Formats: sequence, structure tokens, C-alpha cells
Amino acid sequence: MAARRKNDSLPYDMFDLAQQAYEARKATLLANVYHKAQERAWSGKEILPLMIAKHGKPSLPKKEREALARIFAIILWGELAAWKISAQLADSLEPLEAKMAATSQAFDEARHFYTMYDYLQSLGYLPERIDRLSERVLDYTLNAKKLSHKICGMQLMIETIALTIFQTVRKSGIEPVLGEVLRYFEIDEARHVALGVNYLPAMIRKMSRLELVEFMYFQFKLMIWVVHSLRALKPDLQTLGIDPRAIVELGKAKQYEVFREMWGDLGVDIKEERSVISRFFDAIDEVYFPRDESTSTLERLRKAANVFVARYSVVDAASQEEAHEQLHSDTVLPGMGPSSLGESKRRIH
Repeated sequence: MAARRKNDSLPYDMFDLAQQAYEARKATLLANVYHKAQERAWSGKEILPLMIAKHGKPSLPKKEREALARIFAIILWGELAAWKISAQLADSLEPLEAKMAATSQAFDEARHFYTMYDYLQSLGYLPERIDRLSERVLDYTLNAKKLSHKICGMQLMIETIALTIFQTVRKSGIEPVLGEVLRYFEIDEARHVALGVNYLPAMIRKMSRLELVEFMYFQFKLMIWVVHSLRALKPDLQTLGIDPRAIVELGKAKQYEVFREMWGDLGVDIKEERSVISRFFDAIDEVYFPRDESTSTLERLRKAANVFVARYSVVDAASQEEAHEQLHSDTVLPGMGPSSLGESKRRIH
């Protein structure tokens, strides 16, 4: 007799009320992502001109303008990649609520793409091909064969890095028009992270051991490319007066926050002891992004070794609190939702 297939086994969990309640709660959260996106939709064709009218056309010295444009050209193409992936998810995900959340993200990413393109044009920059390392990050995620890999790569890893760059550039005050527009981007992107946090655990539960290993390997490999991509951005960040280490620290705090929530849903506590992989990347940061750039290579390696052997989390408490606040932001800004353009103008001015 042929072996019984796995999906032919008796569904003993069909009366598991706790599991059903958990799934219902997650479904409600995902549906709310869609409804909030509808309620808080905004128009880049309205908001960007309003901010230019408020602050004047973006004007920076040539060196700073080119550095800013190179960074946000990567963001532009990243928004297109996110648009494509969210459209794929909207088509492929089966639960209605997850499909709704992905559909709302596709609309958000389309808005981000054209708004960023319009902003770069106002800066006098025509987007070109981005650097090879950043392109690799996007291509690796776009070409992932499994939906779980795409969700982890885009919603939980790339989106959190983008959020970090948005927040840091906005707070730097380097260019006020961009700073105000990025606040709208941030609120949208925080919702996108929610899709991964609330839906990915259900996908992980269904993985075999081999599939889980493949999932972790994808995450590890993508993070390698992300670190190298951020290292390539160091000169442009420094030109803008932004500490690359600050980007890395806040980015790690955001990723720690989303993965803590996601794995917590699976009964795994990552709050205390760090995994070997986490220690590995913390050690790399000490080499690539030292707090003092004048530190010798030998000293960087010594600090990297000390960080690697430290088994407990050294995430900065202030960065962790900041990451939690941003990822759970429920802000409404002028121009969001059904309010008229006239009302938006009065509130912004």
C-alpha cells in the first residue's frame, strides 16, 4: 500500500479553539492594514507641490545634491521592486485578509515610486542605474522563488532599512521638502512591515526542516548583501553629515523589533541570548562601521571579536525604543484620507 500522504492525515487540530482564535486575530490585523491604507491614502501630486510651496524648490550645493540623489535613486528603484513584489503577493496569497493587505501595499508603493521620481526631478536629477551591490539586494529578493522569502526579504528586511534611512535623513534636516514628504512614506512603510510580522509566522509553521533551513539561508545571504550595500553608501551618507553607524544601529534595532514579534508568535524568545548569526553581523559592523573611523584595522578586529563572544544583546535601549515607536506609529498627517486639497493647504500652512 502506498504511503499515506501528509495532507491526507486526520485534522486533529480542527477543534483547537486557541489556534482558531489566534488565526482570527491575525486575520483582523491584516484586514485593518488594508482599511487603514484606504483611510489614510494621500496624493504625491498634491503633497509634493504643497511642500515645495512651503519650503521652496529643493536647493543644495552640488556635492550634497548628488549624494542625496544617489541615495534616493536607490530608494526609487527599491519602491519599484516593492511594488512588483506586493503585486505578486496580492495575486498569490490565498487568505483574503493577507491578499487585501498586499493589495493595499501595491497602491502605496506605486504612489511612493511616482512621488520619489517627481522629487528627484525637482532636485534636477534623472535616475540612472544604481550601484551593483544595491542592485543585487533588490534582484535577489525579486527573483526569490518562494513567497515566504519575498515577504521576509522585502517586508521585514528591506522595508526596515528604508524606514531607517527615511527617519535619519528626515531628522537631519538636510533638505526640508524631502523631510516632510518622507514622513508620509514612513507611515505607509510601517504598515507594510505589519504584513510580514502578522502573516509570515503562519507560513513558517508549515515549513519542513529543509524549507526552514532554506528560509534561514536566504535571510542570511540577503543580509550579507544589505551590509555591503550600506557600506557602499558610507561616502554619500558622510557627505550629508549622517553617521553611517547611526543608520546601522537603528536599522538593527528595527529588524530586532520585527523579528522579535514574528518569532514570538512562534514561541521563540530572541530577547535575551543572541544567535551566532546575530553576533556574526554585529562583529561585521565593528569592522565596516566603527564608531571612530580612525580606528586601526587591528583594533576593529579586536572589537569585532569581543562583540562576537558577547552572548547577550547589546542593542542600544534608546534605539530600541525609537524603533518600537516608529514601527507602531498610528499618525495621521495633513492630506491623508478624504480631506480636500484646500483643507490640506490650510493645515500644512
